[in-house]
Amino acid sequence: MDEARAVMARLDRIEALEREGAPPGVLLEELRGLVQDAEDWARVEGGERAKEAIERCGAALAAPVR
Repeated sequence: MDEARAVMARLDRIEALEREGAPPGVLLEELRGLVQDAEDWARVEGGERAKEAIERCGAALAAPVR
């Protein structure tokens, strides 16, 4: 359950940063952290859907930003 709390806390930080007009680089770092937190959560939850979600997150993070 700590993993779920970490995801929710990260989402709250991202929302606050957006409201404050944080620079894109700061938001990008938080988004990378969100992906890591979500991967941790998915690993704990387990299952095939979690494995697929981890793979999609990794692929999305590796894709170039346009």
